[in-house]
Amino acid sequence: MREVVLDTETTGLDPFSGDRIVELGAVELLNHMPTGRTFHAYLNPQREVPAEAVAVHGLTAQFLADKPLFGAVAADFMAFLGEARLVIHNAAFDMKFLNAEFGWAGQPTLPAARALDTLDLARRRFPGANNTLDALCRRFGIDNSSREKHGALLDSELLAEVYLELMGGRQPDFALSVVATGGAGTVAATWAPPARPRPLAPRVTAAEAEAHAAFVAELGAAALWNLP
Repeated sequence: MREVVLDTETTGLDPFSGDRIVELGAVELLNHMPTGRTFHAYLNPQREVPAEAVAVHGLTAQFLADKPLFGAVAADFMAFLGEARLVIHNAAFDMKFLNAEFGWAGQPTLPAARALDTLDLARRRFPGANNTLDALCRRFGIDNSSREKHGALLDSELLAEVYLELMGGRQPDFALSVVATGGAGTVAATWAPPARPRPLAPRVTAAEAEAHAAFVAELGAAALWNLP
């Protein structure tokens, strides 16, 4: 299964009030494990970056002035996403910005159902706890010491590790009681192996079955095999 863990940095909270994406970061996973393939781009928002946003991610309008517009990288980013499920922390925020930017660039928008929200997963697993990315890194012992400010690619890499832990650790397929589904931030509570299409042929020979029956008979009526 292919998934893409992604994050954005923006100039503010609402694309329809003039805010824009200033950084994209994404990490590819296959069967819940990083492949080493990433996508990263700084973007020119064509506007000033408020001081409160710079305080979060450190990206100034001066730094971003010579960077490409979203439209220049939109097709490449969409190709990187492909048909993968999208793993995002607080997915509604990033999806709102991505779909606004894709729409302005003349690209198809992303269905909400493609996004798995790790914030929702964390809240289900740790109700009432602090479930920010930093808090989850501390809870799972993930080194986030290089995260002095938010950064889309670094945060995607950290989130990939957090996601793996939320799904059951370094061997997620062994956590059979928590299996991700295709919905947005949903998990299945139970798991059962499918039935074999054809039952296995018996491997006990007739002679072995006869010898076993004789042995059990020698144990008497109180033998475990004879209890109801």
